[in-house]
Amino acid sequence: MGRKWNNIKEKKASKDANTSKVYAKFGVEIYVAAKKGEPDPESNRALKVVLERAKTYNVPKAIIDRALDKAKGSGDENYVELRYEGFGPSGSMIIIDALTNNVNRTAPLVRSAFSKNGGNMGVSGSVTYMFEPTAVIGLEGKTSDEVMELLIEADLDVRDVLEEDEAVIVYAEPDQFHAVQEVFRGAGITDFTVAELTMLPQNYVALPEDAEAQFEKLIDALEELDDVQQVYHNVDSEE
Repeated sequence: MGRKWNNIKEKKASKDANTSKVYAKFGVEIYVAAKKGEPDPESNRALKVVLERAKTYNVPKAIIDRALDKAKGSGDENYVELRYEGFGPSGSMIIIDALTNNVNRTAPLVRSAFSKNGGNMGVSGSVTYMFEPTAVIGLEGKTSDEVMELLIEADLDVRDVLEEDEAVIVYAEPDQFHAVQEVFRGAGITDFTVAELTMLPQNYVALPEDAEAQFEKLIDALEELDDVQQVYHNVDSEE
């Protein structure tokens, strides 16, 4: 079960190592979410999700404010949300979520990243059926039993609660993302080690040693693309 959090943890570590690119991508995501509705997280749930995620990546307030001000003001850039699916080495499956202001630019770049690194793009639906949209919330300072008690008292039935790496990780339905956090805030917990809406694979694959480096190059190439916001996969990254 620990591999769920391990993959997300590795993604966070990778993003933490490249903060300028991460911040730029969050700026776009915040702007797009704010333009979908009111630029107020209390009335715009999509924006609230992005801001909660940004907090766990320590995105500076100046970048957040700049994106919000742009959405409130004269910002008129039009971004399109796209999802690509594909296959990497040795049966690995990959989902890519992108935000782009140039659709004709993004698809060829994603396709090139696949083809140059031992993978290939699939058709819509070829991969997503093997993944489940999931809310993942992590916190410290509580045991899994204490967290379960809080959730039960709030009548919240989540998928799983695990203790990993000195943190408690809650796996819940996507529409429980805010509700789970509010339960913890009511108990005085305001900081989360992770707050993600992600795609978790139903099954994981372990790559043979000769395919691991190629797979990592493929993931790195996809995440380097400016239009790519999220990359999900089904490779077991546990050592």
